[in-house]
Amino acid sequence: MVFIVNGENQGVRLDAFVSKCDEKISRTLAQKLINEEKILVNDKPSKVSYKVKENDSIFVPDDATKTTSGELKAEDIKIDILYEDEDIIVVNKPKDMVVHPGSGVTSGTLVNAVLGKHDLSDGTEDFRPGIIHRLDKNTTGCLVIAKNNYAHESIAEQIKNRTTKKIYWALVKGIIKEEKGVIDMPIARSKIDRKKMSVDKEGKEAHTEFKVLKRFKEGYTLVEVLLKTGRTHQIRVHFSQIGFPVVGDSTYSSGKNPFGVTSQMLHSKILGFTHPTSKKWMEFEAPLPKEFENVIKKLEILT
Repeated sequence: MVFIVNGENQGVRLDAFVSKCDEKISRTLAQKLINEEKILVNDKPSKVSYKVKENDSIFVPDDATKTTSGELKAEDIKIDILYEDEDIIVVNKPKDMVVHPGSGVTSGTLVNAVLGKHDLSDGTEDFRPGIIHRLDKNTTGCLVIAKNNYAHESIAEQIKNRTTKKIYWALVKGIIKEEKGVIDMPIARSKIDRKKMSVDKEGKEAHTEFKVLKRFKEGYTLVEVLLKTGRTHQIRVHFSQIGFPVVGDSTYSSGKNPFGVTSQMLHSKILGFTHPTSKKWMEFEAPLPKEFENVIKKLEILT
């Protein structure tokens, strides 16, 4: 949906304008969507307090009202818990699982799986109790969940200050010649496809470090990736941009799937942070999923 500001509404705050244009969108929801950069002003992210001007073009996603539909329900979904204490739960998230409800998804999420079985923090937004950070639906591996608000705030602050450790393994198409490298390219929501992200000089800082673990003669490279920032789809966008898309990624690659995999070969291998209560450094490692392992084995045989 795109709304054009007329003279009558000039000077109105952005959140108030959006709520006025669509009665199904409350001002609170409008603020949430603006902060998530889903509502755009002239194709660019803006602030909640921005005062609209005549002829401004305001983009609002079609599914905006779906993010608050339904109620949170506990579901009997088995999850792989790597560690748990009074403050945190560290899980090995499987493929094909969304972290929290939103955009029309109301069940089958990680939140649904832990709800009712564990205490959770209030979270920062509706339908996100316990959720401090996220992994894409088809990215597997380590993810920490907060069981109380103190733990949530502590780890969120560490993520903000970039003192956590996030190491991923990714299998990419192509042979990377360098042993290690750094990808520094700002990322923003795509101006062409609002469901995708893209490298954009006007976007937010995005810093990815990597080192090569193994090259396969069939034309693939296994890399270890260290995230310094946590932009949406960061690893997938960065490697696609430099010509080495993640295997199985249907969004940022050619769409070819020679191994017939059902998810992208991207795994959150190691997660490290300072424990909120003990103040001790902790690191957790999640084993590669079978599908990822099997692809590596096939490549090793061919090599």
